[in-house]
Amino acid sequence: MTVSKARGTLALVGGGEFDDACLPLHRDLLAASGGGNVVVLPTAAAFEHPERVVDAATDHFAQLGATVTPLLALNRRDAEDDALVKVAKAARFVYIADGSPLHLRSVLKDSSLFTVIANSWRSGGVLAASGAGATLVADPMVDPRGGAYTVGLGLVENLALFPYHGTAADHMRERSIELLPDNATLAGLDDHTAIVLASDGTWRAVGPGAVTVYRAGVAPAVYHDSVIDTLTI
Repeated sequence: MTVSKARGTLALVGGGEFDDACLPLHRDLLAASGGGNVVVLPTAAAFEHPERVVDAATDHFAQLGATVTPLLALNRRDAEDDALVKVAKAARFVYIADGSPLHLRSVLKDSSLFTVIANSWRSGGVLAASGAGATLVADPMVDPRGGAYTVGLGLVENLALFPYHGTAADHMRERSIELLPDNATLAGLDDHTAIVLASDGTWRAVGPGAVTVYRAGVAPAVYHDSVIDTLTI
């Protein structure tokens, strides 16, 4: 598993990102960002009322005394829009919300917007992604059409994420475990639960649920609110 260049804090969440159960995680991420504003991308929900994602995020972060700036990059053209790219470039905390991972990939892959988001994180900012966003940020990506693997954005290589791990259909979860490449690690993330990569390179399970780590030929390892010693970069 590799992460290129310097980095800030990366949080990959299993889902339910704007429920109250995620408030402790987000309080810590706000502190790591050093600010009180979160730039939220509802891109993955482009066809499912993205404004509702923004409203949910706004209400959620208001409980922590923070504001939300929506970044409405809903299609590929938006991902090359200079004004939207400028907003992302100035952000210290970017949040990629849940929805359709395949639409999200079509918008962000090799885009000016994602380049700026990645560079902001590498320069010490905070990047959080939930559900579809979490699966896409890493590589390989679990394909939602059947549980096999496809290409992600590769911010973290040789790491795949399986969101909603505790509540997902058994056949999907079992297929992703069965087809896991030998050189990759699969992290199953329960709802409201994240793996967080700190700037010092340490991975930690954070949240009320479990993080289950799978590798080919090795028994699964389960973590609750602890350092994940089986994930290294």
